[in-house]
Amino acid sequence: MARTIRAEYHVFDERDALVRAAAEHFVQGIQAAVTARGVARIAISGGNSPKPVFSLLADPKAPYREAVPWDRLWVFWVDERCVPPDDPDSNFGAARELLVNRVPFPPERAIRIEGELRAEAAANTYESAIRAHFRLEGAEVPTFDVVHLGMGPDGHTASLFPHTEALHEMGRIAVANEVPQQKQSQRVTRTGPGINAARDVFFLIDGADKADPLRRVLRGPYEPETLPSQLIQPRNGRLLFLLGGAAAAQLPAADEQGNGVLEIER
Repeated sequence: MARTIRAEYHVFDERDALVRAAAEHFVQGIQAAVTARGVARIAISGGNSPKPVFSLLADPKAPYREAVPWDRLWVFWVDERCVPPDDPDSNFGAARELLVNRVPFPPERAIRIEGELRAEAAANTYESAIRAHFRLEGAEVPTFDVVHLGMGPDGHTASLFPHTEALHEMGRIAVANEVPQQKQSQRVTRTGPGINAARDVFFLIDGADKADPLRRVLRGPYEPETLPSQLIQPRNGRLLFLLGGAAAAQLPAADEQGNGVLEIER
């Protein structure tokens, strides 16, 4: 049975404005969760796009650092390469350097993927940690308050790459995934079902090389084997795309405020 996915997008012509919008979205999501439930649980991604956002959130001269109730926040990771945390390719290592170690955040509230382990062991350990934290039973999946994602020029998100085994996983929260097309081929990733239970999922996408794959993800036929980002379909939560102007070039023109909405049949 088909369902309609509502995808909101906001377009920013200036890189700085895009970074500020992403920081504001994190802050608003965290504040709303703490107000509603007393605690916020977010999952963040790696790559280059979020690095300036992390730096801005930690900047004592910016308004965001003081707006976050750090002692009420739990941070998880969407995916990780199987490398130690001090490796330059570690998603956790980058976030620790740019954000976690620069704000009054209790380190025990960072639930990382242990990339120094073998991929299967790291995935099992991470899933167990998530299940224990959320007190899940059986087939239950966690409901994160905010999940941040990126998208590659090949249409991948998290470490859900085209034509890889993790695309077909329906019962797990986190899995090992072999990605032969990447230098660091051993990955651990959250699965599509594990992401889609979130209250708020937002993509941060910039760059002209993302324009065509983004158009295909949002407006093309449903081909998640080729375009894994199409798997992201929050069941009850919000789906938002924060976009640089070049990345949004092939989408319908946004309004005067830079806002747009697509209704997608899946």
